[in-house]
Amino acid sequence: MAKPPVMQDWPGLIEAYRSWLPVSSTTPVITLKEGATPLIPVNSIAERLGRGVKVYVKYDGLNPTGSFKDRGMTMAISKAKEAGCEAVICASTGNTSASASAYALRGGMRAFVLIPDGYVAQGKLAQALVYGAEVLAIRGNFDRALDIVQEIAKKYPITLVNSVNPYRLEGQKTAAFEIVDALGEAPDWLCIPMGNAGNITAYWMGFQEYKKAGNCQNLPKMMGFQASGSAPLVFNTTVKEPDTIATAIRIGNPVNREKAMAIKSSGNGEFLDVTDSEIIEAYKILGQEEGIFCEPASAASIAGLLKRKAEVPENSKIVCVLTGNGLKDPDCAINNNDASFHTNLDPDIQTVAQAMGL
Repeated sequence: MAKPPVMQDWPGLIEAYRSWLPVSSTTPVITLKEGATPLIPVNSIAERLGRGVKVYVKYDGLNPTGSFKDRGMTMAISKAKEAGCEAVICASTGNTSASASAYALRGGMRAFVLIPDGYVAQGKLAQALVYGAEVLAIRGNFDRALDIVQEIAKKYPITLVNSVNPYRLEGQKTAAFEIVDALGEAPDWLCIPMGNAGNITAYWMGFQEYKKAGNCQNLPKMMGFQASGSAPLVFNTTVKEPDTIATAIRIGNPVNREKAMAIKSSGNGEFLDVTDSEIIEAYKILGQEEGIFCEPASAASIAGLLKRKAEVPENSKIVCVLTGNGLKDPDCAINNNDASFHTNLDPDIQTVAQAMGL
């Protein structure tokens, strides 16, 4: 009987892409073996598009804390540790707080996280608490929380690890490398949710660097999608009271606005909005037809692709970024599904069989 292939131990993205990152031999690498997330074909989405189009999802919800934030956090925390930092701080709608808390713990640092009270999904809040962060819930939205942590980081010896931290984007750009390494070329379109716009900025950095080095010949069209109730980049404004079921992208004043708008003005980017109902429809398609459970914000990339299907080039390759795991927001899953859920059944074979339709 043939032996299965030996799985090589993935070292984490800093070691895997060390030559592409601003680290040295003396940088203490704080890692949970993030990266190397799968690129999964999604045939049900491709069939809806037709015309020979191939669609993949980059499922970054399989990172250690369940979101793409781990890519940036391994870099941000490693560089903070190198600088002698003893504490980090962030504002968060949930995923950043989970990631910062885990990596700070790993690096022997304190973590402080500011969240908008009542607007963080339970799964994400649970993570920050389990990792031992000091959680401060404010009466205000994410944008106000970000203003506060930026001011604190200026006045006190504490490192800010939101995506305004340049090392965050350095780590996150490795997802673009992984996509090219897997496909052998850059995709024709990259569809991605946008909140603070750090991730679309990081992907663009990664594709540009790989193209400059000759690792790919083309650059993708960057299709950034925001929820209609929280779309400051789409409408080039500031949304004072952002509102969407997709809590991870409920941000009204993106800190990386200028970087994101530069992608759009270059001619390589297009920003569009999707409604909450379109997000939930895409969320259900992934779960019910592909067996992929993502958080609502992630489904914005699929929702946007389906909304713009008439514009997709024939025989193209499309990658949709799924930024977070569905377990981050269990309430959304429970409240938005088409499953049969039989409750309060008598514990006997006849009753169970009847409920099964046997």
